[in-house]
Amino acid sequence: MSVTITFGDRTDERAAVAERAARAASGLAAAGVNPGDVTALMLRNDFPFLEATIASGLVGAYVTPVNWHNTAEEAGYVLADCGAKVVVIHSDLLRRLGEAMPREALVLQVATPPEIVRDYGLDPADAAPVPGVKLWREWLAGFPPRADAGIPAPGSMIYTSGTTGRPKGVRRQPPRPEQVAGTQDMLNAVCGFEPWLDRPEEMRVLLSGPIYHSTPNAWLGTFFNLGANIFVAAKFDPEQMLANVERHRITHLLAVPTMFVRLLKLPEAVRNRYDISSLKFVMHGAAPCPVHVKRAMIDWWGPVISEHYGGTETGAVTYLDSAQWLAHPGSVGKPLDSVRLMVLGEDGQQIAAGGTGEIVAWHRHYPDFTYHGDDAKRARAQKQGLMSLGDVGYLDEDGFVYLCGRASDMIISGGVNIYPAEIEAEILKLPGVADCAVFGIPDEEFGEQVCAVIQPRPGVTLDEDDVRAELRQTLAGYKTPRKITFSDTLPREDSGKIFKRKLREPYWEGVGRSI
Repeated sequence: MSVTITFGDRTDERAAVAERAARAASGLAAAGVNPGDVTALMLRNDFPFLEATIASGLVGAYVTPVNWHNTAEEAGYVLADCGAKVVVIHSDLLRRLGEAMPREALVLQVATPPEIVRDYGLDPADAAPVPGVKLWREWLAGFPPRADAGIPAPGSMIYTSGTTGRPKGVRRQPPRPEQVAGTQDMLNAVCGFEPWLDRPEEMRVLLSGPIYHSTPNAWLGTFFNLGANIFVAAKFDPEQMLANVERHRITHLLAVPTMFVRLLKLPEAVRNRYDISSLKFVMHGAAPCPVHVKRAMIDWWGPVISEHYGGTETGAVTYLDSAQWLAHPGSVGKPLDSVRLMVLGEDGQQIAAGGTGEIVAWHRHYPDFTYHGDDAKRARAQKQGLMSLGDVGYLDEDGFVYLCGRASDMIISGGVNIYPAEIEAEILKLPGVADCAVFGIPDEEFGEQVCAVIQPRPGVTLDEDDVRAELRQTLAGYKTPRKITFSDTLPREDSGKIFKRKLREPYWEGVGRSI
């Protein structure tokens, strides 16, 4: 049976993708990319993302996916901080970055595909190749395929927000031989491939979200290595997802709660139009899913929906299937067999089941990591020999984990982490601003949205639209506050620190959780 890979409107044989990746590996080596170096990808969902990822692994290099929603300044910071030797980027994004592109890196552009131009409403002129910059396909065609040299592939170095608001790269060590089984167990829990290991060609996998995120990134690499058929949508559209499930007879699907919300908003006639009976394993994570939303999805799709919880630093640490969730509604799962998970009180000591505290966890057989350029941060994040996940929650008597709130001010909107300190820093740069507070408030579709309360300087009047327009010059759209209010004073603690909880609480009353 032929195994194929599909991106958007284009399909190719898996073997052809692997062959191009092997050529790219030879090209990376010729460009001086060595084990431990970094290749950066600023791409939407497209073949070169997969090809460059495989190629980097063949030469032992890390891959840093860059969120293409970021502004030139934000993306430029990541590209410079990771020290990328090579940057692979879509043509329209290359035009956007301009002078923010690292001068010392080899830049390889990918002409932005027609379906991406169509689905994102791009100007076709921006999608055309930038003169004088090498094209990915033409570049790799000049090299012979590289054989697997047996170099351990370290995988992706994903950037996640740090305490300063600037993102930090999670640089994971390649797995030691004794850690391989533990890593596979974790991936199986998240990807659900074990029943198909003797027939991987029967798996038909759908990814509809951006593959620069850690879980879609892991799914893409895992299922390609297993030999499954993979279908990657250019962009998420709820009805198109249902159409893809029916058309391609999808067995495995990855989602986030925002997708569930949009799917449930479709008219009943549209939802009933498509045959989704091929689905065998649906995984969601990245953000808490409201109880009523998940119950409605299980009622609709059946007991095929599973959930995991974890972080970029730890990978998945919990798992539960539909039956377990129905018995423990609201839970995000039970710790995996290889995971040690605890809930710590304010004194840093473990507390009993039912008690609310900070959640910390770690895999006994999972490769360790450090933060790129900040080794000390790894030690600071460790408590009781485990890693803090940044959440407050509790364990029930059966050992299932429930989330109650964030230990930090991190906002999770549509599965994307947003750090308020970065946004506050930009607001404070604006003329007429005395102080501000940024936090997450409920959003039916995205889980949370960004809210800013701004204190103007005495005698100054600020306009919401003007503030938002200014912020869009330096912040990505998803970080720009959707709600902005103004106040002559902000509640403060005795120390002078803004009491965000008092600002946030009214928005969360009656929601059922305080995240």
